[in-house]
Amino acid sequence: MSETETKKKGLFARLKEGLAKTRNSIADGFDSIFNGFSSIDDDFYEELEEILIMGDLGVHATTEILDRLKEQVKEQHLKEPAACRQLLIDTIKERMDVGENAYEFEDRPSVLLVVGVNGVGKTTSIGKLASQMKSRGKRVILAAADTFRAGAIEQLREWANRAGVEIIAQNEGSDPAAVGFDAVSAGRARQADGLICDTAGRLHNKKNLMEELKKINRIIDREYPEAYKETLIVLDGTTGQNALAQAREFMAVADVSGIILTKMDGTAKGGIAVAVQAELGIPVKYIGIGEHIDDLQKFDADSYVDALFAE
Repeated sequence: MSETETKKKGLFARLKEGLAKTRNSIADGFDSIFNGFSSIDDDFYEELEEILIMGDLGVHATTEILDRLKEQVKEQHLKEPAACRQLLIDTIKERMDVGENAYEFEDRPSVLLVVGVNGVGKTTSIGKLASQMKSRGKRVILAAADTFRAGAIEQLREWANRAGVEIIAQNEGSDPAAVGFDAVSAGRARQADGLICDTAGRLHNKKNLMEELKKINRIIDREYPEAYKETLIVLDGTTGQNALAQAREFMAVADVSGIILTKMDGTAKGGIAVAVQAELGIPVKYIGIGEHIDDLQKFDADSYVDALFAE
């Protein structure tokens, strides 16, 4: 087995372990449905729908997945419920594919704006992302533009030290756009591969947040037009459907292009990754399944769905 294969196997094992609670809550139901029903009928589909919704896939995603399953069952003239299991898994995988260009920012000078409410693991995710990029030989700069949350700058500084990357920061309470300007200037001057900007996580005053993000975006467009831009939202996977509501709020004020789902270890709501992608039309690009640096993983639809549903 090659080093890459060994590493991939190790990541899958951690993913499977992290999603154990969700898998256990779904597995019994799956077994009773696929082995307990003698025919594919309305009752079979109803039971399946209930289990998927209980796993937090959400009504929207569940409906679409089951509609597709019904089509395939008809096309392939299937009669046995057990024959549907792999079809269902493959249907979910298709829906979760992040696409070929999901990580384009890794291969060109980029600015990543990271948003998310307090407590979701935003700063930790930024630190892990910076550390991973640095380990691949990339020059990374962090920008501490979440200037109003007490302790946010110090927390980011700690991660910058741990990851061995540079940080651009001002005093607590200073103008986030001024930090953004300094960081963009530094990123250009030092030919950074990645500038990761920690932005405000307040939703109680959306107007202020919107203005802040607009100002930072204007600065990037003006001062660093050649940079590839991503806006990633960090969501706490344990909050299930509440994470969806948060994402919608941020999407109203920011051009969100990807999702980081944190705290997926120890949640029984692992299906939320399927729900957010189906309902928001935005790919999940990373998932957090533990405290270690390597526990923030790139989202791999096949591995994720296998860890959730496969026998």
